[in-house]
Amino acid sequence: MNSPGGTRVEPRSGAAARSRAEELVTTLYAQFEGVLLAHVLKLTGNDRQWAEDVVQETLIRAWRNAETLVSDPRMLRGWLLTVSRRIVIDDWRGRRARPVEVELTGDDVALEPDRTEQGLSRMVLADLIGKLGAEHREAICETYVRGRTVREAALVLGIPEGTVKSRVYHAMKILRRSMEESR
Repeated sequence: MNSPGGTRVEPRSGAAARSRAEELVTTLYAQFEGVLLAHVLKLTGNDRQWAEDVVQETLIRAWRNAETLVSDPRMLRGWLLTVSRRIVIDDWRGRRARPVEVELTGDDVALEPDRTEQGLSRMVLADLIGKLGAEHREAICETYVRGRTVREAALVLGIPEGTVKSRVYHAMKILRRSMEESR
């Protein structure tokens, strides 16, 4: 029987073949594990777990083909690098061909609603309110921010209720205009 390198390999008995295969894989691992892992790490984008899986699969294929492999280290190195590259390519193709299905569990669902929009709105409003005059700002803060009634706001500010209503009205008008301009 001829091997890929041209060296003739004689068929062996089952026990002798297993022994040679185990010896070959042990030797391959000792000689080429570092080179092979470095090569595969580059191919996998430094995904160490995936690279280690590819190295292991490469050595398993070497074990399965031990009877036909040539013992020349240069040939073995090339064979191992080629096999590992093909395994990575097959993995990439397999990942692209079928998307991974993921089922959401209770832990994956957000417990709190996203309040980003609300926070941004508050920031914009705070900025606009900051641009109001002091009297208008006080009226808005007492009624809308602190939630006081017109009567309560008038007592806190020490002004008539009608003045609070008027200041709130004009402040809202200014805020609406500013918001329309900022769009």
